[in-house]
Amino acid sequence: MTQSTDVAAETQAPAAGQAAPDTVPPYSWYALSVLVLVYVLNFIDRQILSILANDIKADFGLSDEYLGFLYGTAFAVFYALFGIPLGRLADSWKRLRLMSFGLALWSMMTALSGFTKNGTQLTLARVGVGVGEASASPAAYSLISDYFPPRLRATALSIYSSGLYIGGGLSLLIGGLIVEKWNAAFPGGGPLGLAGWQAAFVAVGLPGLLLAVWVLTLREPVRGAMDGIESKPVEKPFAGFFQELFTVIPPFTFIGAARRGLGALAVNVAVAASIFAAGYVLTSLLGSGAGRFISAISDQWLFLGVGLYSVFCWGTELRGRDAATFKLIWGSPAFLTTVLAYSTVAFMAYSVSYWGAPYAERTFDIPKSELGFWIGGPGAAAGFLGVILGGAIADALQKRFPSGRVWVILFGMVMPLPAMLIMFTTDNQPVFYIANFFAGTLAATALGAAAATTQTLVLPRMRATATATFFIGTTLLGLGLGPYLAGYVSARNGDDLGIGVLSTIGIVPIGLIAVLAAIKLVPAAIDTMRERAKAAGEPNL
Repeated sequence: MTQSTDVAAETQAPAAGQAAPDTVPPYSWYALSVLVLVYVLNFIDRQILSILANDIKADFGLSDEYLGFLYGTAFAVFYALFGIPLGRLADSWKRLRLMSFGLALWSMMTALSGFTKNGTQLTLARVGVGVGEASASPAAYSLISDYFPPRLRATALSIYSSGLYIGGGLSLLIGGLIVEKWNAAFPGGGPLGLAGWQAAFVAVGLPGLLLAVWVLTLREPVRGAMDGIESKPVEKPFAGFFQELFTVIPPFTFIGAARRGLGALAVNVAVAASIFAAGYVLTSLLGSGAGRFISAISDQWLFLGVGLYSVFCWGTELRGRDAATFKLIWGSPAFLTTVLAYSTVAFMAYSVSYWGAPYAERTFDIPKSELGFWIGGPGAAAGFLGVILGGAIADALQKRFPSGRVWVILFGMVMPLPAMLIMFTTDNQPVFYIANFFAGTLAATALGAAAATTQTLVLPRMRATATATFFIGTTLLGLGLGPYLAGYVSARNGDDLGIGVLSTIGIVPIGLIAVLAAIKLVPAAIDTMRERAKAAGEPNL
């Protein structure tokens, strides 16, 4: 990163080799509050599709399967894919500037979603939202790790992550009110011919442009100083970004492989052919996810195949270019099992959060404003409560047990299951609301613990890249497959969203194996982190 030469512009932190301070500067808490606002808007723009889903389905003639693809895979693949080069840029450039640019992009694409005329156009807009939002969390996780000492890292990351739940809840409240008020005022379509759901996209997208300017006023912290491992500035930060960009975008990936030799190219082509052949078979057997909009731009398995292939290309390139980072991330069973464990939580949680409102609207025939109030408000409170408590408990347990934080991931995986079962089987409306609150609270406990664990398993200069990798799991597996599977099962069972969402519980055995492995592997990985990095050629130790 090209760091500022103005020392006064940096937050106070210990010099390299010194211990982190016992007190946290007030400015760190102020900066964290702004980052939380960014994440709140991030999830308002992402999650508002939930309260609008039934209206979009009716206007565009879409299936539940397509709606799951639209919310999940269409967004998730490009969120994960661009998170890789943007994570690299966050590790080398000014993180606040990167976040501001990304915020402006996804806000504009959200507003443009309101002017789409069919499913394919809305898919393209969602891709743009995913690209923009990919900049936020890699930069934020890295910033927070430099604003706060290790002993408060899970707590600070949990506070940041609360924006996910606050934003998700507010999206239902805001979206429901806008749609009802707009449609009541303009029953035949309002200005520019916009329907209520289209006006909602525009209304939540535009404020992000103002917030992007606010983010630019924050001060960049010294990278790595809180850990006593102050990183040296990167002379050409964009060189790595463009190198990473060409590494993950087909067909440039073949050029990158050819540079490593004919053997590497042959392997790359073989992997690409295998992945896309598997995608073709899945499309033939299961369908594309696009309903009547079957095309290359709206195919579930093509999208997912591109994502998986790009991740493979990035991993092989990273192994040759930065062996130490590869060793501590992709070469670490502790890191991978932690990511897989939380990804199974996300697989179920994303399905519940997205399909909860459409399910209630269909089952109980509830007006959108009432849905927003009884699902959005309590849902935001539930997520906020769960993620804050989970982060605090994770930090407390980590002081007593080597795998204290990982145990919280296990808790967040198992404890929401009874509430999910009640939520999607009851015919009692108040019981549905109560079950929704507890499902959200309990699932949210795992996020801060998982995020802090992955940050602890890598060196400071690798944190944004580690975050991008963490979100590859939560997006490609959790967001990219969970909501789609629920929609797919629903569409093949008479649009029964209850059966669809509950089918995602089938992922739990995989999650249990992963989290139990992580409990055993993480302590040793933390203890040997520097030694393994040195052995892989890390120059900064």
